[in-house]
Amino acid sequence: MADQPRESAPGPQQAAKSGRRRRRRRGRGGMRGPQPGQPPRHTHYAALDLGTNNCRLLVASPTPDSFRVVDAFSRIVRLGEGLSRTGELSEAAQDRAIAALKICAAKLESRKVTRTRLIATEACRGARNGSNFLERVARETGLQLEIVNRETEAKLAANSCAPLLDRTAAGAILFDIGGGSSELAWLGKANDVDGGPPLAPVQEWDSMPLGVVTLAERFGGENVTPEIFDAMVEDVLPRVNAFAEKANGARNGEIYLLGTSGTVTTLAGIHLELPRYDRRRVDGIWLSRDEVTKVVATLCASSYQERVANPCIGAQRADLVLAGCAILEAIRRVFPCERLRVADRGLREGMLVELMRADGVWRR
Repeated sequence: MADQPRESAPGPQQAAKSGRRRRRRRGRGGMRGPQPGQPPRHTHYAALDLGTNNCRLLVASPTPDSFRVVDAFSRIVRLGEGLSRTGELSEAAQDRAIAALKICAAKLESRKVTRTRLIATEACRGARNGSNFLERVARETGLQLEIVNRETEAKLAANSCAPLLDRTAAGAILFDIGGGSSELAWLGKANDVDGGPPLAPVQEWDSMPLGVVTLAERFGGENVTPEIFDAMVEDVLPRVNAFAEKANGARNGEIYLLGTSGTVTTLAGIHLELPRYDRRRVDGIWLSRDEVTKVVATLCASSYQERVANPCIGAQRADLVLAGCAILEAIRRVFPCERLRVADRGLREGMLVELMRADGVWRR
């Protein structure tokens, strides 16, 4: 975890002056530091997720049983563009990511964030120059990012979605379709611990080294014929079947699909016929099997320009959305559940929950 650096200890004269300053600040409503034996108090927490396709930041403050988002940022940077062909992050992709990260750094400073976790995922994991890129990030933005493994991704996604688990069901198959990798997890029933959001027990998990960017680069994303779409699905199926063998027990009870990714939130927005994307209407919505089938069929029949014109897709996702639909279709063929719940939440929310729980903010 990348916490903000602490200041060095002051000398005796500085301590006397700083004591007077502290008294004046407290008079203006400043917050006292933690007392011995108490967890540290942080007013603002932040979580940053630099993925293959997106750079995302959330700044939040704790509430009695969850957290409240006070600032957010998301930008498509396509850090992994061309990575599957070259094995390296291109200069142009690095520049796009650096520009977005500078905005994130400014937000952290302006919000006076004191507790952070900043992660990088598949693109930096797989690139030969991933570590060099993160050194450049530190030099140019001051941000220290850590590369996390795929298991961490799966667990963070699970904890972010725990509040959406249906407690009447036997469990859920969670999927997170990313830009360069896609995580699958079989979740049991939610557990309530120490106040705050529930935890999602992960029974089995797997990570597929493919996502919307890598699949679209291999098969093409603009002019996707029915044959190309079927080829993408067939390419993904063996990976999903491998997970299903590990999670065979999931088929013995009533389960449903729980999706967290741009693919499923896009499908939900299109299903709702939103004039522009609205997270409040999408997060937590249930879609039936037939409703998902209908939206996917509509997208498969649409042209690239029609996808660009759709307000829930736009130019930046128009060449990726069908690759995401192909991954989803493979999952649905292996796990033919009647219901799919859509989650507009992911790694950032999972990190915030972990940070706040570690600090004991919900302990009663």
